[in-house]
Amino acid sequence: MNYRRLGMWGLKLSEIGFGSWLTLNRQDQDVATALHRVAYEHGINFFDTANVYGRGRTEVLVGKALSPFRRDTYILATKVYWPFEKDWPFPEANDRGLGRKHVFCQCHASLHRLATDYIDLYQCHRYDEKTPLPETCRAMNDLISQGKILYWGVSEWTAQQIGEAVGICEDHGWYQPVSNQPLYNMLERHWEAEVLPTCARLGLGVVNFSPLAEGVLTGKYIDGIPPGSRAADKQAGEFIRPRLTDDNRARLAKLADLAAGLGTPMSNLAIAWCLRRPEITSCIIGATRHEQVVENVKASDLELDDHVLDRISAILGG
Repeated sequence: MNYRRLGMWGLKLSEIGFGSWLTLNRQDQDVATALHRVAYEHGINFFDTANVYGRGRTEVLVGKALSPFRRDTYILATKVYWPFEKDWPFPEANDRGLGRKHVFCQCHASLHRLATDYIDLYQCHRYDEKTPLPETCRAMNDLISQGKILYWGVSEWTAQQIGEAVGICEDHGWYQPVSNQPLYNMLERHWEAEVLPTCARLGLGVVNFSPLAEGVLTGKYIDGIPPGSRAADKQAGEFIRPRLTDDNRARLAKLADLAAGLGTPMSNLAIAWCLRRPEITSCIIGATRHEQVVENVKASDLELDDHVLDRISAILGG
């Protein structure tokens, strides 16, 4: 496993991170523990979750799964923004967004569920149009000053939003956001034009999620949707099915041929392609079987030369 600094900051993350979106909530504790153990034993030191995953259940699974390991050896990240309470007594009031009240309440709740004294990376799960940005920046700064979080970051923010947050923090002498977590993979590249260069210019690390497009870039859906797969599930496959267009299937078939010619799994090719960009610190994978983790971590050692990158570019169309 190789490790990269989180942008310009001192924190080093494994090039492959382990996430829990859509994969852990349906698992029991034994499975979650086994998956985190194999990830840790294969060099992954970056573990990402969110309070809203399973309405807190996933944070509990992750916290217990990581409890056997020394706390100083791994990086623990979670997020805040989305509505959390199932039966909130006051609709639209303080159970969502990045206002100081919601951020502080959810941070303390996450600390409790994760059974930890501090969160390494606390991320704004989305941008909050209804809360003044200085309020959010100040809340994150205060959490760092109190020792409850070490760093703060954002997810799916635009270049303008990131730039404004950094500027506000610089003006006030507050701790700046250190990372951005966008959706980024071979099939979804809309952040390349502005966001990735902005992160590089301002020193933010990028920890992209879904580098395999929820399994689409493993090649398993080239010939259709296999029974029992995530895409076959009406709820679990809601984000996968729109990706399975005729054009994408044609691209996937060509990528599969290229990977076969290189003697590497298509999944490794897709992750290594993301890691080609210096803005990327870590690609966050998900897994339901330990074999998937073992296979995906090998992408950290896969180097793609210019010839291979040119062939991929031709297949993807740019």
